[in-house]
This record gives sequence, C-alpha cells and structure tokens, in this order.
Amino acid sequence: MRVHRSGTTLAGAALATLALLLPLAGPAGAAEDPGTRAVPARGSAYMGMGVMAHDGKGAGPAGGSALAAQTEGVDVSSHNGNVAWSTLWNSGVKWAYVKATEGTYYKNTSFNQQYTGSYNVGMIRGTYHFATPDTTGGAAQADYFVNNGGGWSKDGRTLPGVLDIEWNPYGAACYGKSASGMVAWIRDFVDRYRSRTGRDPVIYTATSWWKQCTGNSAAFASANPLWIARYASEVGELPAGWAYHTIWQYTSSGPTVGDHNHFNGDYSRVQALANG
Repeated sequence: MRVHRSGTTLAGAALATLALLLPLAGPAGAAEDPGTRAVPARGSAYMGMGVMAHDGKGAGPAGGSALAAQTEGVDVSSHNGNVAWSTLWNSGVKWAYVKATEGTYYKNTSFNQQYTGSYNVGMIRGTYHFATPDTTGGAAQADYFVNNGGGWSKDGRTLPGVLDIEWNPYGAACYGKSASGMVAWIRDFVDRYRSRTGRDPVIYTATSWWKQCTGNSAAFASANPLWIARYASEVGELPAGWAYHTIWQYTSSGPTVGDHNHFNGDYSRVQALANG
C-alpha cells in the first residue's frame, strides 16, 4: 500500500476526509443537525428564508387566464441591496413590501432606497417586520416596527404592515414557545399594531410552520389578511380559519428580485387594502 510522506495511508486519509463530510451530508430528508448548521447573523433574516428548506420547491403557478385577476408584487430586504425599481415597474410589478425591522434590534440598512424608490416609480408599498418571539414580547416588537418605518397612513399608496412569522433562522423553529405561547405572542403583536395604526396587520406565514408552532390556530383569520408562502403551482392548504389568501409568495427566484408574489385580485383590490 502506498504511503504519504507523513506516514498516513491513502485509505486512512480517505476515511478522515469522509468523516469530515458526513455531518454535513446526512441521509436524504433527515433533519439538519443544529450543531453543524451555519447560523446567520442577527438581522439578516428575510421573508421566506426557510420556505425551500422546509417545504421544498415545485413548479411555478400556471400562466395565462388562470392568473387574470392577480396583481404582481415583490418583497425585499437588505440582502437585495439597491433595487432596480424602474425595471420591476416596467415588467408589471405594481406593489412592494420592504423589510423595516427585526426583533427590537435591527433596522433595514437599505430601507430608504427600497421604500422611497418603490414609491417614486408609482408602486403601492408597505413594510414588514421579521418576528423573533424568543427575544422580546409581541407588543414591544410592534412598537419597534411602528417607530421605525412600520406605520400606516391613508394616502392610497401605503399598505398595512406585515407580521412575518415563520421558521427561526437562528435556532429552534418555534422560538422555544409552546403553541399557546406563540398564539399569545402573535396576539400581543397584532393588538398593539392595531392600537398604534388603526389597521389590522397582514400575517405572512407558511401553513406547515403555522401548524407546527401555533397548533393551527384559527384565532386570527377573521381580522388579519393572510399572506401565504408556498413555492409550488398552487397555493395549497391554508392555515385554519382562513377561507382565502390575500397574497401568495410563489417563488424566491423571480426576475430582478427573487421573491415574487401574486395579490389575490386586480389592482383595485391592492388599492382597497391600502385604503383600509
């Protein structure tokens, strides 16, 4: 058997290399080992960050007449940097949501270019908050959101704020909360947002996360519009209580900006949501 100059056999070297790779590979479909997962920096989360990893990605929605009553929009955060808003507008994108805040510790560093830029090309736009229920309470995060770009005004161009509640990119999927604890946290957020702005916030989530982390609560369906995340040809099953969705995030790999969405209705319905 041939030997390396260090005295290590080729077979031994191969086994050592394999041992290094095994924790990263794992069997197909196995849960990721949190000890080997690269945890992103706080503040770097964005809408839909965990969708593909947890729910996968299928074919996109069918085109043509089936989408005649849908209005195209995008969602962006600091990871998109400076956005080419005129290119998006000319491609048919008519509305946008911009990340404003996360937890009570982060404000989008690209907020001004994204929020003002979308408005300047003619879009109806709004903002979203990436929730971290393990760091501070729901009411505190709603206040931080409203105080840092998450407010609302009845100017016909501003959409109500969004609570982005999904998989925790920094740790346990449900942020260490029981289903009842998560529902209580969300309740604190939406109640404080309504008291500060007069509007019920939109809730962005994925059905699988909602089932896992809220016990499939139906507590918010009567007041809070639903923005559902599913990268497939159809919206699919909705969380309990909601008979229909308002917005569908259907891909994270669209043109110009990855995250593309269909508003469930024509442009007049987008205007109606903005006007309250």
